[in-house]
Amino acid sequence: MTSSVPASSLDPAVAARLRRTADGLVPAIAQQYDTGEVLMLGWMDDEALHRTLTTGRCTYWSRSRQEYWVKGDTSGHVQQVKSVALDCDADTILVKVDQVGAACHTGARTCFDADVLLDK
Repeated sequence: MTSSVPASSLDPAVAARLRRTADGLVPAIAQQYDTGEVLMLGWMDDEALHRTLTTGRCTYWSRSRQEYWVKGDTSGHVQQVKSVALDCDADTILVKVDQVGAACHTGARTCFDADVLLDK
């Protein structure tokens, strides 16, 4: 991440619990709140998590563009946050959302339906 990234306003108690990758990120799984459908995986740093918690819209850190992006700002495919939870190790974030439109950048509803490796 770049030095131009502002200091985060994330609650210090929450920040202290997070187990980040070497580049300061935590994987964030977006799941449809009412059906349980897994929609996508994005990356959050402390500030992206803070923005997600305070705005009610999913904010991610783009590793390729090195900037924050709010899901739906350009596509209209908004993720309205319903709940946010950490897993037992605090190294993954689960964001339950109400997804409007496609979650995947390919235009598909979910990122996990095109390449099924096993389906029993």
